Amino acid sequence: MKRDITFNDLIKISDNIYEIPKSYRSDMLVPARVFMNEEMFQDIKHDRSLEQLVNVATLPGIQKYAFAMPDIHQGYGFPIGGVAAFAIEEGGVISPGGIGYDINCGIRLLAASITLQEIKPYLDELATRIFHKVPSGVGQGGNLHFKSDELDRILKKGAHHMMKLGYGIESDLDNCEENGVMDFADPQMVSDHAKTRGADQLGTLGSGNHFLEIQYIDEIYDDKVAQAFGLSKDQIVIMIHCGSRGLGHQVCTDYLRIMMSKISEWGINLPDRELVYAPFKSQVAQEYYSAMSAAANFAWANRHMIGHWVREAFHEVISPKMNVRTVYDVSHNIGKIEKHEIDGKIKEVITHRKGATRAFAPGRIEVPEAYRSVGQPVLIPGTMGTASYVLVGTQESMDLAFGSSCHGAGRRLSRIASKKQVHGGQLRNQLEAQGIIIKSNSDLGLAEEAPIAYKDIDNVIRVVQGAGLANKVVRLKPLAVIKGD
Repeated sequence: MKRDITFNDLIKISDNIYEIPKSYRSDMLVPARVFMNEEMFQDIKHDRSLEQLVNVATLPGIQKYAFAMPDIHQGYGFPIGGVAAFAIEEGGVISPGGIGYDINCGIRLLAASITLQEIKPYLDELATRIFHKVPSGVGQGGNLHFKSDELDRILKKGAHHMMKLGYGIESDLDNCEENGVMDFADPQMVSDHAKTRGADQLGTLGSGNHFLEIQYIDEIYDDKVAQAFGLSKDQIVIMIHCGSRGLGHQVCTDYLRIMMSKISEWGINLPDRELVYAPFKSQVAQEYYSAMSAAANFAWANRHMIGHWVREAFHEVISPKMNVRTVYDVSHNIGKIEKHEIDGKIKEVITHRKGATRAFAPGRIEVPEAYRSVGQPVLIPGTMGTASYVLVGTQESMDLAFGSSCHGAGRRLSRIASKKQVHGGQLRNQLEAQGIIIKSNSDLGLAEEAPIAYKDIDNVIRVVQGAGLANKVVRLKPLAVIKGD
């Protein structure tokens, strides 16, 4: 009989790392590790996230541990904040629920050549211009609509194809995970239904926790790394959070259904049907990975387009000479074939990061050349009323958790619970009283994403740095928030 995991079930490894031992449940193949402090346990003890993490620890081919980042909360299959790597040559698997519905939801950070003081006269007009240029909201279509052959080229080549169409600049690709394209993508593995859902959604923000923020750098913690990233005190930056929209959601839905139909044929017994998986070398898994890669390419093209329109807005409102460059673009909700040293051997694994961010160390070839000597930028947003952070990957993170970090503050209240406690109109007034411009047509949408619904971002960052997952570089504070309904 299953029971709730209590704090007494956890073994304290350090102030920031707790372990659920392999002995906790007989079907666990590895222990489960949670990066958190005691305070954070109060936020997760009432949901199923730790039970979900234990379920992940039962999957074939899993290496070292099933990990949960400090922003852990209940998800579909994997907990959000879940990380796991499966050795391909040891029967490793791929799970759509371990990657997520919003494939390659991620963060793009732009930096502008303007300071806090300089932007103030333009801020409201700039936020309004961006709000009108970048469509946002549930099912919201955009200014672009691609026919099937053009959409297939985007699914195949991602942000690179948007460059061919005349959008963006070359450094947008240089400073993007995978340079904005996963080569394994095959548009033919994406259903017509998924393509139809995505056909007019390129360059759109979406709803829920997706956002676009104009921010400024209010604190620098590491001068050397900040300089390498091209960031300075009081500089204006723009954070874009969105993913693959309806197309990615449909890809996940399609392959969950396909894999579920194969369970009996494969003889798989699942601890949770949401955790359905396929052996990575199977045809179904390869087809899903190809479709997932295509959806990831769509997401990079999406953020690339939004970045292009943000740059246009700066040029139109402030100056055509304004330099607005991509600092970096990180992915959440993605599976990648990576090589890691495990127990003294280099192994090829399929790494799942579900609501988690890659945080690779200095020297890794995957890190852009401009940043390779210091490590990969790690972008962690907070809430619209608090702060966000730029961190940098560490070697310790490679050793601890396959070079991974959290992807945000992490929910502590459901959207329904948040709406019961917060009135969106009052929240809007409170934020505007703090000098934060809000561009959103929905007070209900604001209430769902209220700061109270999320964990304390400063505490989350303390755990990230304390555990060694990533090191703080700069802190960002919001000036204007753009959200869908």
